[in-house]
Amino acid sequence: MPNMNHWRMDRLHEGYDVADEPMLGLPIRTKLPDAYEPGYAYPLLVLFHGRGGNEEQVLRVCPKISSQNFVYLSIRGPQPLGRRPSGQKGFGWEHPSADTMFGEYVRLAVELTRRTYHIHSERVYLVGVNEGCDAAYRAGFALAGKVAGVVALNGAMPRNAEGRPVFNLADAAQLRLFLGQSAHAPDALRTAMDEDFALLDAAGANVRKSEYTSEKIHASTLREINHWVVDAVNAEHDLYAIRD
Repeated sequence: MPNMNHWRMDRLHEGYDVADEPMLGLPIRTKLPDAYEPGYAYPLLVLFHGRGGNEEQVLRVCPKISSQNFVYLSIRGPQPLGRRPSGQKGFGWEHPSADTMFGEYVRLAVELTRRTYHIHSERVYLVGVNEGCDAAYRAGFALAGKVAGVVALNGAMPRNAEGRPVFNLADAAQLRLFLGQSAHAPDALRTAMDEDFALLDAAGANVRKSEYTSEKIHASTLREINHWVVDAVNAEHDLYAIRD
């Protein structure tokens, strides 16, 4: 395992938490697994909603990934987009200081979560949906070495005007990446995601690509994410057992 800078961890309390981070003025929402065990250091999945969504809406996918294996942390895009048809407020991820802002938002949100819940410092994964993939990638590369990986579901890496990724791809070697792609996605997005996979693979990243035939994110893909993270955790256990 790489030498990672640990997140701060404070005293543990069991429960369900809604918190506002005063430094950013944006909320975070945490959801616990069924039968949460305070003595176990859980992997943490940080969720980035799609355009027009919010931190409440994206939490609905959590049981479809796993209701047992993770603590979930959901954050909100900084761009107000008005009301959804349901009446809930919707948000996007456009921000003039996106690279530094998203990394700082995730860093502070994880620290707040670890004050309350038992989170493994080397098992923090960022999960982006649609436009949220852009923010998850930006935060993941800003925090490379502090987060274990990035999951991008139907969204591509952010690029500059020349079409190149906006960050140093050498940092990808410090991340595990899972790219989930719908066969119904626009051709331009599918091409961009194929290019992402090729670039990340060439940069030495541990990257997996999964395709699904449904228009919405398929339940089998969400279960695959569960196995992908759990397999990494089990591999760590085997590595430490060999070392011992």
